[in-house]
Amino acid sequence: IPKDGPSAGITLVAALVSALTGRPVRRDIALTGEITLRGGVLAIGGLNEKMLAAQRLGIKRVIIPQENAKDLKELPAPLRKGIDVTTVKHVAEVLKIVLCEKEPSDPAGAKETSKAAPARLKKRRKAVPAQTVVIN
Repeated sequence: IPKDGPSAGITLVAALVSALTGRPVRRDIALTGEITLRGGVLAIGGLNEKMLAAQRLGIKRVIIPQENAKDLKELPAPLRKGIDVTTVKHVAEVLKIVLCEKEPSDPAGAKETSKAAPARLKKRRKAVPAQTVVIN
């Protein structure tokens, strides 16, 4: 049975883990890779087109399956230039790279900001999961 879009597997897992944990996803990395039920990352097709899309979007780092490392040799030199490619075998490797740490919360019992403090210090924004660019 043909599958549509399996190369977005690691991207979807990163987005789900981000939503469940509240840890934002880095916005400067593109991801592609099919994922197995046990978290393995499988090869994808169309690497040339995906790298070109990343380059056009100004992405400087791309995560691809380890199985696709051999395909990097076939990419045109201008396409390889300026993009750092990281190869992975398991989704745990992906999550270590793409998930940001949560913003530190105020320690329990911390004093409130004084009334004299600027408004920008009184308002703290919470970390929200970032949008992830899917290159399929």
